[in-house]
Amino acid sequence: MKLKIALPKGSLQEATFGLFKKAGWDFRVGSRSYHPSVDDDDVEATLLRAQEIARYVEAGVLDIGITGYDNVRECEADVVEVCELVYSKVSAKPYKWVLAVPKDSPIKGPKDLEGKRVATELVNVTKRYFEKHNVTVSVEFSWGATEVKVPDLVDAIVEGTETGSTLKAHSLQIIDTLLESTTRLIANKQAWQDEEKRNKIENMAMLLQAALTAEGLVGLKMNVPADKLNEVLAQLPSLKNPTISSLSDKDWVAAEIIVEENLVRELIPCLKRAGASGIVEYPLNKVIY
Repeated sequence: MKLKIALPKGSLQEATFGLFKKAGWDFRVGSRSYHPSVDDDDVEATLLRAQEIARYVEAGVLDIGITGYDNVRECEADVVEVCELVYSKVSAKPYKWVLAVPKDSPIKGPKDLEGKRVATELVNVTKRYFEKHNVTVSVEFSWGATEVKVPDLVDAIVEGTETGSTLKAHSLQIIDTLLESTTRLIANKQAWQDEEKRNKIENMAMLLQAALTAEGLVGLKMNVPADKLNEVLAQLPSLKNPTISSLSDKDWVAAEIIVEENLVRELIPCLKRAGASGIVEYPLNKVIY
């Protein structure tokens, strides 16, 4: 059994490889190669533009793929959405496709674009958006640098953004959001019905999600005098239940907890002052609840 997987080439490639490495798969690729090696004989990988992955998975050329929800919607691919994987090259925020116009434009909403021109890389989603609003517009494909085309070439654009900073830099304002997109693991329907492949896909999804859950978390372990335990526990964030273990010295116990990394700089000094010692902070690769 070979599970054929497509990974996104380009801006998401490094982040995707990093996520898979934390999950347990080490993909490596040369600068000119489109076929990464991986330390799993049951997996065969191909690098593709994210925009192309959904249709190849739908066609069965590939069993599974990592791509954005926007790409699935753009080509209306009939695939199984295995799980959502919220990560990106910039932030954990959803990638938004927005309708934008110049700041001084009289256009305030989709109805104001009747008979006008809109440029975008997400043509089909944009067309369906204006059809839903019963607005007739000319939607043209943009090969990039879409934000520079208004107002001289087109009246508005539909552009993807994570932070909105590029739009602001070009004096554009957002007047509506068409779609929010995150990265998804998708599967071909026939592959999903294959018991052996489905088991492999589900295992991969579990470990990828576990790796994402672990981001921003660390483990803390410490030794605590038994008579100081309540004071130490009182320092821990609410709803955090540590694991308490006995030590050979009956006057001491060991405590271990998973906590948000951004709390540690305040928490460790408080734990120390409350009586904890031998405090160790350690990173986490995967967390499964």
